[in-house]
Amino acid sequence: MDDDRDSEPAGAAPRRRSSREEFEARAHQTRLDIEAQALHAKDEFEAQVKLAREQFDATQEKINARTGRNLLAAIGIGVVLGGALLVSLLFYTELFMLFAGVLIGFTVFELSTALRGQGRDVPRVASVVVALAVVPVAFYWHVPGLWFAIIGAVLVITLWRIGELVRPSHRGPARVVFFDIGAGLFVQLYITFLAGFYVVLAGEKENGGQWWLLAALIIVVTTDVGAYAAGLTFGKHKMAPKISPGKTWEGFAGAAIAAMTAGSLLAWLMLGQPWWEGTIMGLTLMLVGTMGDLIESLIKRELGIKDISGWLPGHGGFLDRLDSILPSAAVAYAFFLIFH
Repeated sequence: MDDDRDSEPAGAAPRRRSSREEFEARAHQTRLDIEAQALHAKDEFEAQVKLAREQFDATQEKINARTGRNLLAAIGIGVVLGGALLVSLLFYTELFMLFAGVLIGFTVFELSTALRGQGRDVPRVASVVVALAVVPVAFYWHVPGLWFAIIGAVLVITLWRIGELVRPSHRGPARVVFFDIGAGLFVQLYITFLAGFYVVLAGEKENGGQWWLLAALIIVVTTDVGAYAAGLTFGKHKMAPKISPGKTWEGFAGAAIAAMTAGSLLAWLMLGQPWWEGTIMGLTLMLVGTMGDLIESLIKRELGIKDISGWLPGHGGFLDRLDSILPSAAVAYAFFLIFH
């Protein structure tokens, strides 16, 4: 009897695949090809990203070595501080007291801490409190208020150190106590008094003092940027290698050009003054700011430290950021009085 089951005769040719099977086979192969291409593209992209990151890190290392700071972090901190400054000056001037108080308070605390690290008995909390008290007095009563507030701050710090002599742990020879008092006074005069002129300018809002304050800060920051750009690109001749090894005469020239250009434009466009007044102001602020930068470098050298603190990435401490800004404050106020 014949077998009804499907079977192929021995030696028969293989059965041809149906159209559906061929379609599925091609689709499967296409999927495999796409997956392989995607995997290859992913590996190539990761390789390119890794190479770009290595090149970026290498460039950053070169920039950091030339400038002595993390430039990206420095720019980020600068943008944040600049934004807070603009908000305080453009929208509600009284907010500048808060902005200035934060900067002055932290700067006074970190410099007092640095001096205490060298054996000077500077009362940190008391120094911050009297410094903060100067801010509203300078804002509302201007220069006379600043002078009276600074005198009061100096008296408080002096009496504080003398009062500490009742505690045996704070006693010492008269020479040591004298130097401790001098260190406390230095903190108030160097930081609180100089920064107070910016607060006075902000308080002169009826006379447009906030615009002169903003112009002065823009010039100082532009000076800093010009010095870094020129020094990084052309810097070869050291300006003061024993005090600040990173400063070059090429950077000094770049700072001068940037400061005079910024001053001229700001005088014309923002202050309503002749452009040549802005040129003089820019050059003067550049010279004073450079001197302030060198003075702060000399202070750190005497204290045996690289940065006043490490609170601001890319900058070191608040004083490392304000070194050229602080001495420029009195000059900016003088130009406000003379030209305005």
